Amino acid sequence: MDKIEISLNPSVPALPKIEDKTKINVRYTLISPYVSVHIYWDKKLGELMYEVEEPILDENEKGLLDTIEVSLGEMINVNVLIQKTNEAMIDYINKTARLLIEELALKVSDESYKKIFYYLYRDFVGLNEAEPLIKDYFIEDIECNGANTPVYIVHRIYRNMRTNVIYNSMDKLASFVEKLAQRTGKYISYASPLLDGSLPDGSRVNATYTTDVTSKGPTFTIRKFTKIPWTPIQLLNMGTVCPEMLAYFWILLENKSNILIAGGTASGKTTLLNAIAFFIPPEARVVSIEDTRELNLPRENWLPSVARTSMGQSKTGEVDLFMLLKSSFRQNPDYVIVGEVRGKEAFVLFQGMASGHSSISTMHADSVNTLIKRLETPPIELSPTLLNTLDVVAIMTHAIVGSQETRKLREVVEVVNVENSGIALTNTPFSWNARDDVFYFKKDSKAFEKIAKKYGYTIEELNKDFELRAKLLHELQNRKIFDFNQTQKIVNEYHKNPKAVLSAFGIKSD
Repeated sequence: MDKIEISLNPSVPALPKIEDKTKINVRYTLISPYVSVHIYWDKKLGELMYEVEEPILDENEKGLLDTIEVSLGEMINVNVLIQKTNEAMIDYINKTARLLIEELALKVSDESYKKIFYYLYRDFVGLNEAEPLIKDYFIEDIECNGANTPVYIVHRIYRNMRTNVIYNSMDKLASFVEKLAQRTGKYISYASPLLDGSLPDGSRVNATYTTDVTSKGPTFTIRKFTKIPWTPIQLLNMGTVCPEMLAYFWILLENKSNILIAGGTASGKTTLLNAIAFFIPPEARVVSIEDTRELNLPRENWLPSVARTSMGQSKTGEVDLFMLLKSSFRQNPDYVIVGEVRGKEAFVLFQGMASGHSSISTMHADSVNTLIKRLETPPIELSPTLLNTLDVVAIMTHAIVGSQETRKLREVVEVVNVENSGIALTNTPFSWNARDDVFYFKKDSKAFEKIAKKYGYTIEELNKDFELRAKLLHELQNRKIFDFNQTQKIVNEYHKNPKAVLSAFGIKSD
């Protein structure tokens, strides 16, 4: 029996950044050797197209595929199947399909079987029409707004694009949303038509089920999970931050400061949180708490926790962020990371900050004043005195720079004092100027003053250290050191022996 060759992780190509969208015309492989994608400017539509190219079946092959799929569906338990490794699943589908072809006495040529096998893999093991999109390393979001309308994607390089993937029937789309619910271990129905969960690879799924809720029928959005998170140097290279900002966070985290990252939806809050978590000292114990798993920290002494939703109306078995956070402080963490604060868990987080646990979290807000208002009003209702335990707020934003959509760390604001009236006295050591796309910074840092007081440093020592770290980060960017493990190794090494690391990169430390 021939072994089927299928590669689900083809090498990631280096895609060109092309300013003029009308000149974009690239092709790369998604599932080797079966599926590729063609990204090009469609003159008729006047927009970029993301065209998935799958094997083309003739009428006879389509008939064979239908026959095999129906029989296969009756024979196998997909839930058991998807718990196996990819190789085991592919092997199992291959053997079972060939057995069926024999039993049903179907005439299938080798060439036809290879094409048919791809669709069997896609529909039983994968996520049907969305599988090639899931496998594209460059895709961040997959968005379906209902039946008979194109699926849209957000691409890391070319941003928003229309695809040639369309769900032409309401029933087909509804059964796909049911499949998504099944894969996330959740339940969706007419009675409970909203879905929020995580796929086995960590990707985040939000879906609706009925036309009562969304008029075009079932919808879904998949926010892809990056197995390898962005490193600080990659953010530097993308122009999201400047070396001085990263050096500043590095010093703050090493000295157990409390940081909140604010911004709008998909402004890059979690990406920044993941990147600056590289600077947590290697020996520190980290506990993270999230609604859906998005964090990926390059460390061993890390306890990740994820909230669990209730089963049915009685809220049986629910474990929310508030409960997780309360129990996390009994796990003796040096650092607590909360994916996003929205409710009563904020009170526990700020109590933890007040009792000396360094905390990092994200929150939806577009300025420090909005953030403070959100924290002080229901459902959170924090007292202004607790807000003084917060050291720094980093504000992320979406921006258009030179007609390219990008994300920027707009400003870093230090909380100096929050009065009982809720009025905050702040200091802004870093800001991004949208007009000339330049980051500005000043050396007057209140957070450094707090660190100097607490640990007995002088401001001069901290400023000198800050300059050296910024030079090192700039040098790593120049040398294109973007690798996840290599970056972590250098950061950890610096923690133990800064002089040796600076010297290795040709930076004088005296």
